[in-house]
Amino acid sequence: MITKQDRNKVRKKRHARVRSKLSGTTLRPRLNVYRSNKNIYAQLIDDENGVTLANASTLDKEVNIESAGNVEAAQKVGELIAKRAVEKGLKSVVFDRGGYLYHGRVKALADAAREHGLEF
Repeated sequence: MITKQDRNKVRKKRHARVRSKLSGTTLRPRLNVYRSNKNIYAQLIDDENGVTLANASTLDKEVNIESAGNVEAAQKVGELIAKRAVEKGLKSVVFDRGGYLYHGRVKALADAAREHGLEF
């Protein structure tokens, strides 16, 4: 039987493998996604300087949604991170799906971010 811990261990290995090949710069930061059962989080990270440039999550008051663990909430977070990125003058990012499959909430966040001005 595969436990939740085993699945997360495999995800972390997959994330480390992907992260070895991509990183964010000041001009093209990394859009990192973290997905828990209840919430979803997104960050724009400049890996050269080790700085988070912008962040958004379902915990933000601007998202204002009842259930945070669904596709609709992920779309709102995608819109919010794109809005905050454009405010800072960032248009192009590198997408880091965090070892998760590009499906469901992760895909919804990415699609919403693209629709609202981010290019990746």
